[in-house]
Amino acid sequence: MQASVVEADKLTLLTQYAGLIDFSTINQLRHILNNLAPAEIAHHIESAPPKIRRILWELVDDDLDGEVLGELSEGLRDEFLRGMDSAELAAAMEGLDADDVVDLLQQLPDRVIPRVLQAMDEQNRLRVEHILRYAEDTAGGLMNTDTITVRPDLSLDVILRYLRRHEELPRATDALFVVNRKDTFLGILPIAKLLTSNPNLTVREVMVTDVQPIPATMPDTEVAQRFERNDWITAPVVDADNKLLGRITIDDVVDVIIDEADHSLLGLAGLSDEEETFTSVRRSAPRRAFWLGINLFTALVASSVVGLFEATLQQVVALAILMPIVASMGGIAGSQTLTVVVRGMALGHVNRNNLRWLFNKEFLIGALNAMLWALVIGGIASFWFQDYHLGLIIAAAMMINLVTAAVVGTLLPVSLKAIRIDPALAGSVVLTTFTDVVGFFSFLGLATLFYR
Repeated sequence: MQASVVEADKLTLLTQYAGLIDFSTINQLRHILNNLAPAEIAHHIESAPPKIRRILWELVDDDLDGEVLGELSEGLRDEFLRGMDSAELAAAMEGLDADDVVDLLQQLPDRVIPRVLQAMDEQNRLRVEHILRYAEDTAGGLMNTDTITVRPDLSLDVILRYLRRHEELPRATDALFVVNRKDTFLGILPIAKLLTSNPNLTVREVMVTDVQPIPATMPDTEVAQRFERNDWITAPVVDADNKLLGRITIDDVVDVIIDEADHSLLGLAGLSDEEETFTSVRRSAPRRAFWLGINLFTALVASSVVGLFEATLQQVVALAILMPIVASMGGIAGSQTLTVVVRGMALGHVNRNNLRWLFNKEFLIGALNAMLWALVIGGIASFWFQDYHLGLIIAAAMMINLVTAAVVGTLLPVSLKAIRIDPALAGSVVLTTFTDVVGFFSFLGLATLFYR
């Protein structure tokens, strides 16, 4: 009965867009789509325009809904989740890992989550509630509870017989976690050691004890850095008392790395994390308008600086021609420094101990480039306008602005982070304002002093 209702709903939806997809191809399309891996299905949905996306989503088999949702981008996933009731959500999440279920639940309104949890079976509900206690961007929110634990006093032969009783091991299992009777984490037993060691040995004799577990409250970006440094496939997660809570797998860490890279890339352009190729005009326009408004305000600030030197510009028309060059070069130089520093901060490379060295390095690079390009533009301006004084003025302004760009590009992201403002999102707008204001003021100010 329920399946027929769903099919009727699909048919109703398809009739609304009959001109987009030929009805004769619907069954073939459904067959092709549902024989793909969930990640491939999600890719095809995301690659389609909005109206076609909805049709493709309705063609996905019910037993694949949860896995496909887990592979979709956050914005598109949220759109599909809003169209599902609690029973449909619970059915879609059946069979998913607890951490994937939590990822989906965190996209729902708070009032809906209890209803979805109530529709789940008790074992899965307890696992999900255990993870929901932790913030989404922490190790606890990232972990899964599908761990296999062993005691240190058992022999390897007993462990092997115990594992054979399982139909399958949790995915990405490269080690078993060793705990005592109070579930305190003691170390790991790598699968490779289990298979190659004498089966009469005990776990305690072959276990690895120098593994540092991950605290449940650790930020997910720091978790990703630890995985990268240690080449981990899985890692144990513990609470404040060192009790084992679960594990984090490399596939979840890859998602964190991709999300952080997307955030940095889109943030430098003043775009939201939810921005994607086929986001609708209704959703994209307001998000972009906000940062365009901020940029307009900063541009007005820079223009007001130019207005202070209106009389000078009227006397020397060449200044108006050369003025954008100084600001543009400063903006590019500052963006280069800002990108390097923001990336270093995202990777955890920048801290109080090396900030001075980083500042000196960027300052020196800025000074060297300033001298080089000051000579170049000074020579060009002198030859172009047959006025070597003008060449000296623009050369001096170029040096001032490029050095300023290096200083601001280094210190700005650190300062923004200290006051809890995302440097990837706000850094480029603030930096552009600095370089424009300093570039215009130094160039026109020096020209005013000279030509006066």
